Formats: sequence, structure tokens, C-alpha cells
Amino acid sequence: MAKSNKFGFAPLETEPPQRRERSVGPMGAAVREAAESLTDATEAKVEKRRQNAVDAEAFRTAQDEGRVLMSLELSQIATDDLPRDRMDLEAVAASDEMEELKASIRERGQKEPIEVYPGPDGSFQLKKGWRRFTALSQLLAETGDARFGTIIARIERGDDGRLARYIDMVEENVVREDLTFAEMAQVVITAAQDDAVGEPDPDALVARLYGSLHKMKKSYIRSFVFLLSQLGDVLPFPKAVSRNLGVDVSRAFKTQGAAQALREKLATCQTPEEQNKALAAFVDAAKTTPQTPKKKLEPREKFEFHVGSLKVTARRGECRIVSKDDFAAIPKSQLERAIKAFEEELRGGPSVRPL
Repeated sequence: MAKSNKFGFAPLETEPPQRRERSVGPMGAAVREAAESLTDATEAKVEKRRQNAVDAEAFRTAQDEGRVLMSLELSQIATDDLPRDRMDLEAVAASDEMEELKASIRERGQKEPIEVYPGPDGSFQLKKGWRRFTALSQLLAETGDARFGTIIARIERGDDGRLARYIDMVEENVVREDLTFAEMAQVVITAAQDDAVGEPDPDALVARLYGSLHKMKKSYIRSFVFLLSQLGDVLPFPKAVSRNLGVDVSRAFKTQGAAQALREKLATCQTPEEQNKALAAFVDAAKTTPQTPKKKLEPREKFEFHVGSLKVTARRGECRIVSKDDFAAIPKSQLERAIKAFEEELRGGPSVRPL
């Protein structure tokens, strides 16, 4: 019992109050459920927006890197900016191989994309895939079927440079071994004459255009570059020239008189067989022609001369040019062209001349 106080009564004994349980009514439950649902929906939307932003950034990156495929109208694509790496395009367009490609596209659709780049006039210029583009163009003209009026393409973004476009154009056919040595050499000659490439030296271009090939194969291409430079305008069937025959003809060029006789003979050839027979006869004649020994020049320690305001001192392994000009102020590219021209003259003249 509780102890009483001086007033004679004890404090009341009370139990601690119990907390009243309150149940949520139907309206409260509905409000709570709506609030929770709204919170979940907001979080889902935030996550979706974040993922959309990530996806958009990834898409823009892929698009900038040329990894996005687009469907383009054939009429949007031009083929007149970049020279093709094939000779006699009309014959290729009418070949059995083109008919086989058309049959495959007709049955199964286009499986490999082409590659294009933005042209200066707003159209797309073809870089890779001339045969696929031609096959679809022919199918559209023959059938009128709208499904042949579009083509799957990879679009180059930015400016990869003229030389890089040449390399992209040839690499596919080089890997497939679908180009003849004459066609590969013609690409080199065309690129050397293209001011936008900025490399007039065909030897350097062989190494850059066909850098993945074995050095012996690049040597063959250089032989055909020389062959086409000498005979390109009178060689009626360059693709029919075999590797060994082309290399032998390039080596057999000894005198301008013999070269002129060969040019006159080739101008009368009507078939690939006649052409190759004339080339083989030229090689055989060169093998039996006695070689005139070169006159041995007496060695000189050094000599000096002037060219305009330049003083030139020549000795073994050295050619010194003294001038009042500041050569360090001249652009490197201009100096390189001058030195290349100097070296070509020492080696007997330029190896490529305009066709």
C-alpha cells in the first residue's frame, strides 16, 4: 500500500494510459496508396529521363563516328566527286557478276551498307559500294519497285581528308583481292594528280594507299604505275595485263625509240590477246638487244656553280646550297615539293606524267 501523507490519504494508484489504436479508413488508405504510387512514378520517370539522356549521348557519339546506318534515297547520292578504283565501269555494270549481285539483292535484300560522305552541294557522295549502288539503281529502273529506291548507308561525319577517302575506297576491294594491278596503279596515278590529296609523289602514295599489302605487292603496283604512265593512252586492255608481263614490260623500257615502236604497235591492237602478244614481243626484243655500256665518269672531289642567286657546292654524298633567303621561313610542304622535284630530276625525270 502506498504510504499516506500528513493529510491522511495516499496518492492514487493509476495505470499508465494506453495508446489508442487508430485504423486507417478507406479514404486515408486511398490517399496513402495514391501518394506511394505517385512517388514510384516520379522515380521511374526520373530514371527513364536519365536513361534517355544516356542513350541520346551514345547515339550522337555513334553518329559522329559513322556507326549509325541510315536509309537514303538513291537520288540523294552522287558519284562524281571521288574517282572509282575500277576501270571500264560500263563493262562492270553489264557483267555477269553484276547480274548475280542483283539476283541476290532481289531475293534477300541489301546485306552490306555502302559508305557516303556529305558533298559540298548538300548531297551525299559515294565513297564505298559502287557495285551495290549500281545494282539497286538498275533494279529500280528495271522493275519500278520502290523497295529498290532506297539504300542502307553509313554516313561519314566530319572531314576525314581526301587521301583517307581514297584509302577507304580501295581497302574493301584490296582485302577481297578484287582489283587488278592496273586498277590499283590507276588509283595511284589519279590520286597523285588530285591537288586535294597533296601528295604528288606516286611512290609515296603507293605506300599510303596500300600500306597493308606486302612490300613485294607494292613493288608490282609501282611497276604498273610506270607502265600506265608510259602507255596508258594507247594500252587498250590494261586489266588484261598479267602481273609478270606488266613488271617485265616496265623493266624492258630502255630507249625512247623502242618505247615509241611499242606505242605504235599497241595502237593497232583490237583484242587483249593482240595487246599482250605485242607486249611480250617487246620484252623478248629487249632481252636480245645488246646493252650499251655506260660511260664511266671520272670522279671529282667537288665542284661549284651558281644558279641565279644560289651558290651550289657538290661533292660525294653532299649537295650544299647557299642563299640569302631564309629557308626556315619557307613552309615545310613547299620545301618538300622542291626537294622531291630535285630528286626526281636526278633520277631521270618524274615517274608519272599527266595522261
